[in-house]
Amino acid sequence: MKIDELPKEIPVFPLSNFILFPKTTVPLNIFEPRYIEMVNESLKTNKMIGMIQPKFSNYENSIPNLHEVGCLGKITTFQETEDGRYLIELKGIIRFQKIKEIKTKSKYRIFEVDFKNYVEDLKSEKEQLKFSDLEIIFKDLRSIFEKKGFIINWKALEKQSLNEIINALAMASPFTLEEKQILLEAKNLDARKEKISEILKTYTHDLYDNTTIQ
Repeated sequence: MKIDELPKEIPVFPLSNFILFPKTTVPLNIFEPRYIEMVNESLKTNKMIGMIQPKFSNYENSIPNLHEVGCLGKITTFQETEDGRYLIELKGIIRFQKIKEIKTKSKYRIFEVDFKNYVEDLKSEKEQLKFSDLEIIFKDLRSIFEKKGFIINWKALEKQSLNEIINALAMASPFTLEEKQILLEAKNLDARKEKISEILKTYTHDLYDNTTIQ
């Protein structure tokens, strides 16, 4: 897909506690009427939906402010349940910068967005970084995942491309939402690798039992 083939305006799903990264696929359970409508409209056109985090997860009866950067996803599978829910899989395509909200009669929100800062997300060629470059980071990540009770199929992960590995780990990691947003906004793979390394340094000293993660 080329950048000029991407939509200039996209429906957005402002989901708390969730971040979609390029080249990753995630399942979603859609049950709110406005987002059922959003999926219906998306399926009629380009099957694309933007995922973006609200800046504050504790909001009531108000329209939440959104982070500046989200990720455009494409619906790859769709299933309707007997009780009217939609089970979809969304594959991350490219990150976007939100420009402005478009006023419409839709119950869901639509934004004008810009993809120019994230053209690299569309490239499919193999990365220059080697898997061995991340050996230390992976060792620390594995320790944190295990300590937090997260289960990762590391053997299966190693068969993916480096970009897919980094994005999948960033999305699934036990990092805070703020830290994940930092990773999402990192310019490229090199920058994301460095950010992961920086974040990991703050986790190498366990805050609960005051012992260093080995």
